[in-house]
Amino acid sequence: MTGQGQTDPARKPSAEGVARAAARIAAILPPTPLLPLVLDGVTIWCKAECDQPIGAFKIRGGIHRIADLTKSQAARGVIAFSSGNHAQGVAWAAKRRAIGATIVMPSDAPKPKVDGTRALGAEIVFYERLTDSREDIAADISAKTGATIIPSFDDPWIIEGQGSCGAEIRQQMIEAIGEPPDQLVICCGGGGLSSGSALANPDAEIVIVEPEGWDDMGRSLRHGVIEPVGPNPPRTFCDALQTLRVSPLTFEILRARGAIGVAVSEADVAEAMCVAKDELGRIVEPGGAVALAAVLSGKVTPTSRTALTLSGGNVDPATFEWLTGMAS
Repeated sequence: MTGQGQTDPARKPSAEGVARAAARIAAILPPTPLLPLVLDGVTIWCKAECDQPIGAFKIRGGIHRIADLTKSQAARGVIAFSSGNHAQGVAWAAKRRAIGATIVMPSDAPKPKVDGTRALGAEIVFYERLTDSREDIAADISAKTGATIIPSFDDPWIIEGQGSCGAEIRQQMIEAIGEPPDQLVICCGGGGLSSGSALANPDAEIVIVEPEGWDDMGRSLRHGVIEPVGPNPPRTFCDALQTLRVSPLTFEILRARGAIGVAVSEADVAEAMCVAKDELGRIVEPGGAVALAAVLSGKVTPTSRTALTLSGGNVDPATFEWLTGMAS
């Protein structure tokens, strides 16, 4: 299932592309659970992407993008840059197609994500998050090797692949309660998951959630123009959401839909990780818990048809214990 006329990297992601990605991914992976959680008498629905083979939703975009590589592109391999979840998604999909993968990762990436990426056969090149340009490093390697660069969110295939999560949520809610979601609360770094899920759910309110100090998508949406993260951003345990600047592709989809953004604190995140473990039986990484944190902290008021993402579960055990201990 390669090509299908979808070879132009300048094309725009579409609802039709999300449907194509969803069908492709459904043929490879079972749907992740949509778990009910009752809060103050209201049932919200939590999409457990932490149950994916790599522990995060990023496998979806990796599968969709790599499946559409031409034979000549596949022969030259792929390169991606990521703190870990996109890295593993690309590495998993590359291994499945038996092609080479190089991943540019920050030197402070969590050990489980580094180990998981290596275990999938990818080569890792480290960089310093606040002083080096991962994009420049990837571009230099691509120029030397001919490898195809697979961005973590600024790519139509990636957006459509991540949107398959939103397509699954829609179908699962119709099966569970007879209606699709009317509100999606989504963890947001670069916006691939939220923009793709917006395409899959044209009538739902879209709420994106980011860590405090890294809420560039939320500020961009409020002001109508892309605003990067400011100088000296705070340290955060939400490593998966440390995006310094969002892309026009994801921003424009979310802006056109009237999406809103909220930011949550580290304490909010820690509380959400505890609830996910105690109430849902899931280990969720900090960045994967921000959507639940927004609801639990009252920063988002859920409806009777709210769904949210538990977008990843790749967290160092010591970090998990420290954060959940802080919340208890």
